Amino acid sequence: MESSMSVDSILNKWNNEADSLISILLDIQSEYNYLPKEALITVAEILNIPLIQVYSAATFYKVFSLKPRGKHIINVCIGTACHVRGGERIVDEVKKKLGIDVGETTRDKLFTLETVRCLGCCALGPVVLIDNTYYSHVTQKMVGAILNEYKKGENK
Repeated sequence: MESSMSVDSILNKWNNEADSLISILLDIQSEYNYLPKEALITVAEILNIPLIQVYSAATFYKVFSLKPRGKHIINVCIGTACHVRGGERIVDEVKKKLGIDVGETTRDKLFTLETVRCLGCCALGPVVLIDNTYYSHVTQKMVGAILNEYKKGENK
């Protein structure tokens, strides 16, 4: 568990208050890109709440991950509108290009592939969201170029 900001300092930021559990977990997730087991144990101990309560919150919300994730999170929409426009083919192309399956992270920890049921921009489908950037009307041919932009950014 490496990071510039410790779990203790995150807890201190929130005054070690159990009412701030979700905010604490969000900050830990932001810092580590997932919720390490050791961090969950520390949170439970410091907040003096059962570990199962921390774990329940961490597994209830989709934003949280208990597995290490890539630097860039790729969300491919497979909701109805995107599905009928080829969303599944986009998923297959990303899987092929990165050599991972949905829910997996590349070995270099650069990408994690996920699917979502709706990104709220159905008229633009198929849609891919990488971090905070939306790509609309994505085709299989576009996938390689999109991924290469993120790979190039790592070489700078």
